[in-house]
Amino acid sequence: MTTRLWDRAAALPVVAGDRSPQLAALPEELPTVPELFTFMRDAEARFRTLKMRIEERTFGARGEQLVLIDVSLRHPGQVRVVTSEPGTRAVAPSEIWLSDGETIRTYSTTHRLATKRPVRNRPRGLDAKDYPGWSRVYEPETALPMETLPELFIHPAGFCQNVLATGDCWISGLEPISGREAIVVECDHPRAVEVSVDRPDHHIQIAADRETGVITRLAESVRGELTRLATVVLLDPDAALAPSTFDLELPEGTTTLY
Repeated sequence: MTTRLWDRAAALPVVAGDRSPQLAALPEELPTVPELFTFMRDAEARFRTLKMRIEERTFGARGEQLVLIDVSLRHPGQVRVVTSEPGTRAVAPSEIWLSDGETIRTYSTTHRLATKRPVRNRPRGLDAKDYPGWSRVYEPETALPMETLPELFIHPAGFCQNVLATGDCWISGLEPISGREAIVVECDHPRAVEVSVDRPDHHIQIAADRETGVITRLAESVRGELTRLATVVLLDPDAALAPSTFDLELPEGTTTLY
């Protein structure tokens, strides 16, 4: 099943604290691609808190590389993202990204450097009603670090519209991922990608959690060879979060750049 152009990523703009998903649940049978994309667009509206762990494996000249990403989220605005590279060291190198919706704080264990800065304002005019769907931008209830897997997995609307819908896209079936049922989507030759993979043998496969619409797996391959595999190994919507989850205590000797 090939999708037609889907341009509904920003069809339901967020009003802080007041957003309901357009589709409460998917039908028992497999949905169409546009139905699934619409369901996925509203993923973050189906939970108030979230705990997620992603394992990302990349394959290249350096062999297999593994990165772990832990996300804790509470609407509206509160997020903690910890990215680490497990290895032989006693303490794995990691990066912490923390936001309360107004201020972003970061800390690197490798360099012992910290930053603190206000959230960047969005460009004005993005929600103009007379813009075509392709020119409008999804506005999240809780912002995540840009161009990261947590942003892609929890806010999949832009990825569905600007990447998947540019290729030959179809639903291939159902598959359990981390004990949860997911709908698998295949995409051949998406055009809105980096130049290095703008080629006809580039293939993307995603899996969307049937209950929430969050992406739970992303696999990319070129010429039939797997180049990237990111899998959610923990997905806990409406999780209980400790009061200290979004605190950041910097160790002695940390240098704050700004």
